[in-house]
Amino acid sequence: MESVIENVIEIKGLTKFYGKARGVENIDLTVQKGEIFGFIGPNGAGKSTTIRTLLSLIYKTGGSAKIFGMDIVADRVKILQRVGYLPSEVFYYDKMRVMDLLRYSASFYHKNCDQRIKELAELLDLDLHRKIDDLSYGNRKKVGIVQGLLHTPDLIILDEPTGGLDPLIQAKFFELIKSENKRGATVLFSSHILSEVQNSCDRVAIIKEGRIIRVEKISVLRENAYKRVMVQAPGIPAGYFNDVGATGETQKDDTTSFMFSGSLNPLMAKIANVQNLENISIEEPSLEELFMHYYQ
Repeated sequence: MESVIENVIEIKGLTKFYGKARGVENIDLTVQKGEIFGFIGPNGAGKSTTIRTLLSLIYKTGGSAKIFGMDIVADRVKILQRVGYLPSEVFYYDKMRVMDLLRYSASFYHKNCDQRIKELAELLDLDLHRKIDDLSYGNRKKVGIVQGLLHTPDLIILDEPTGGLDPLIQAKFFELIKSENKRGATVLFSSHILSEVQNSCDRVAIIKEGRIIRVEKISVLRENAYKRVMVQAPGIPAGYFNDVGATGETQKDDTTSFMFSGSLNPLMAKIANVQNLENISIEEPSLEELFMHYYQ
């Protein structure tokens, strides 16, 4: 008999309006136990609103959501005992030392987390003895990471976690998240940086203008990954590359630009037949360009 997959997060029709302004609308989403789930979209798409509503930091207008099978409003206190949350912006009591702040945070979980705090701080190169107001933005973000993980949560929710972190610390951070996942933690990871999600997540939801427009396995997203192609040569006929899978073509002066997914071999053969070729570029598209293709 096939085992039933347990969903750590279940969202049905979740809606949040700020007065008449749209936050998110009719969000349907499930995150399975033990997966790293990516939540991507441009700034303002509704990622943070979804997360804050899910944690009942702000209250939903409609729909329902459960975490660990418990209602996000009625069982909020029980849920938060098992959740680690890193917001996109971190704000603290500036006069406190880092260690004092983290011990204060640990007190809410009624456990001594000193050893765990020291291990995480060493990994992230965070000085526990400095005052919060002496820290750079990147080091404040490290404090937020430690604060979110110090109680070894069952669910880790990360909202744009890498802002302000240098590349070396970013690499350590992602290794840490993968390690937490291996010990059994489920991860919901919000970002507007596609490469972060591609390298870390099992599945991904794409949100645009407050609505989920696609939920996909990362393996499928990679297979169908789009490239932005620019070919510069005089006299290229409109639609010349359509038969090899080009979409969204634009022409300006002698430059033909389009989006492309699939094997590059047919495309390169087609380009090889272009007369008087002056230049060619094949690049990763911006996230907004990628979203527009999925949206269409």
